[in-house]
Amino acid sequence: MSVIPPLHRPLQQFFRSGPMPCPYLLGRVERKLFTRLVGPQAGEVNSALSRAGFRRSHDIVYRPVCPGCNSCVPVRVPVATFAPGRTNRRILRANADLVLDVVPAASTMEQFQLFALYQDARHSDSDMNRMTPGDFASMVDEGQVNTFMAETRDEAGRLRGAMLVDRLEDGYSAVYSFYDPEDPKRSLGTHLILAMIERCRQEGLPYLYLGYWIEGSPKMEYKANFQPLEALGRDGWAPLTI
Repeated sequence: MSVIPPLHRPLQQFFRSGPMPCPYLLGRVERKLFTRLVGPQAGEVNSALSRAGFRRSHDIVYRPVCPGCNSCVPVRVPVATFAPGRTNRRILRANADLVLDVVPAASTMEQFQLFALYQDARHSDSDMNRMTPGDFASMVDEGQVNTFMAETRDEAGRLRGAMLVDRLEDGYSAVYSFYDPEDPKRSLGTHLILAMIERCRQEGLPYLYLGYWIEGSPKMEYKANFQPLEALGRDGWAPLTI
């Protein structure tokens, strides 16, 4: 198999989206810089762009480039220095009966049913709440780059939460997660992240990438609970200060 020398690899093409209503901050307009993940270097590109603050959705990797707004802050958990606080320790105890398992990234009806239940309860006004089983399969299947599904199940074998995850050169990227919304005392979404942080620790991976923290957005502010948290700014990755 021939390998393209680095200096002769095709240049990655980037595009800018048109203006769209911001899904996180009312009255704002979003625009995205994006590229497609294709070819044998897709995994390498995904890792490099994740370090540069991009996120993956299907086979698209994007980053907000909204005029006059820098509210979307890329964040990641530095696994070596992370220590769960009192609330997170309580969540770990409440979910001690759950088992995290890694399975191939292939959509199942069981996953879709849990995904639909989650969307109805938490994001009833979003486009994702209108996704069909085929749409869900596309979200899971398209653009896979060292991708797997992390599932949490209870003692009866019932699926309680799932996270679509990319393996990067320096950690894991949490692409999308969903969970059973009918048992809020468990805080299953937080538990999924805590479980993946522990998996990173066990495998010697330094970071868990969580996407964007957005101050003032209830959908994104929860990420600040995983301290210490690093944020990407003009001078690179540094501790997030709030």
